[in-house]
Amino acid sequence: MENSGRTYSGKEVAVHNSRQSCWIIVHGKVYDVTDFLDDHPGGSKIILKYAGKDATAEYDPIHPPDAITTNLKPEKHLGSVDLTTVEKVEMKITDEERARQERIAARPPLSEILNLHDFEAIAKYTMPEKAWAYYSSAADDEITNRENHAAFHRIWFRPRILKDVTKVDWSTTILGQKSSMPLYITATALGKLGHPDGELNLTRAAAKHGVIQMIPTLASCSFDEIMDAAAPSQVQFFQLYVNKDREITKRIVQHAEKRGIKGLFITVDAPQLGRREKDMRQKFEAEDPSEVSKADQGGVDRSQGAARAISSFIDPGLNWSDMAWFKTITKMPLILKGVQCWEDALEAYDIGLSGVVLSNHGGRQLDFARSGLEVLVEVTTKLKEKRGLSFPNEKFQLFVDGGVRRATDVMKAVALGATAVGVGRPFLYAYSAYGPEGISQALQILHDEFEMNMRLLGARSIKEVVPEMVDASNIHLHIVSVPSDNLYESNYERLQGASLREIKNKL
Repeated sequence: MENSGRTYSGKEVAVHNSRQSCWIIVHGKVYDVTDFLDDHPGGSKIILKYAGKDATAEYDPIHPPDAITTNLKPEKHLGSVDLTTVEKVEMKITDEERARQERIAARPPLSEILNLHDFEAIAKYTMPEKAWAYYSSAADDEITNRENHAAFHRIWFRPRILKDVTKVDWSTTILGQKSSMPLYITATALGKLGHPDGELNLTRAAAKHGVIQMIPTLASCSFDEIMDAAAPSQVQFFQLYVNKDREITKRIVQHAEKRGIKGLFITVDAPQLGRREKDMRQKFEAEDPSEVSKADQGGVDRSQGAARAISSFIDPGLNWSDMAWFKTITKMPLILKGVQCWEDALEAYDIGLSGVVLSNHGGRQLDFARSGLEVLVEVTTKLKEKRGLSFPNEKFQLFVDGGVRRATDVMKAVALGATAVGVGRPFLYAYSAYGPEGISQALQILHDEFEMNMRLLGARSIKEVVPEMVDASNIHLHIVSVPSDNLYESNYERLQGASLREIKNKL
């Protein structure tokens, strides 16, 4: 039973500072995490560092707000603490952090950031290393991650001329909701790793620029906090990881609908987490070798970095029969996020879902999965052949995400039948590097790119961006000679292999 009525002093908590008795403070509440140490996916060292202390600053960026209350039994929720009696944790500034602060001071002014690649370039040098590793990492050898972007290079334009393009309009509707552009801010976890306001940066920028934000299950901010920050009548979608406990899932879904969410995007490409080795290597570097050994002996896998630490509740048993159940608990449009072949898109259409996101989870799940763009060409071809459908289609909408860096990337997907395209990492990099002004500037850059490229393509509205305006004949060829994308390639950080630890001289 939760002892929520008890208030402890800082000294009372401080004596529980060992592996044998480990208490921590998070948001003014006291928790006994002794029995959780060996099960913590992020390792025990980071918890023990804050044993008997206030761990809020370390906890917040890499955990959803309810992670601790969900994972600890109620009897481990010990009560409150008088924060005036808690000794402040001394934050030592390391040489690495000092160097990072110097790099932040050396950022170019925002006016010199010309494209989404530029935000990534600055974020790479100014974000904390752990945050960069989590945002940029992808599965295994990161082939699919890079292919997501490269696929757009295999689509070429066939512009039309002598159109009156004095006025061009690239606004559209997504699931019946108005959007100023044929893109949405797709769901990405742990927004506070890049900025203290986390996903709220995206919410505010989406309102300002008239685009739709998809709220993630694993946000750093709480769902209600994000909804409360929205402007009146602002449209938002919700991305759902399905919990093994269906009652929890039902409660989340129905609460989202009650709060006004306009579309439920059910993630279906993550029955198990992919191996994201950049992120994993951060975990190893943060852990004591002796603690890793203990974990190995106990058979507990804690090697998955930040990603693993937040996703253990996801149900690997999710299957097609569950879709009928979802229809009984909500009237929101249901979209499957993570469809990777035409057969599954056809199944989704046949059972009456509202659409699919053709996605490989940003290259973070199965390496060598094809790009959403390539799957889009396959899906539109096969669904026309099998069911006589043409796209874009109001009754069954196709979305693509992964690899987008330019408005021209979005326009290629739209020409090939997508209703809209999801953009994720570039917006994280934008606010990580420049705060709320950065994400606003990123959306403005895309706005300006749309205006120019709509004119150059000869399209006065999104409806005029049609299949005849692109040549997709090479989309299924995975070795083609195209000029290198220097901006993208200079931002890509190569995977590092294992190496010797620093060797100290005997002298």
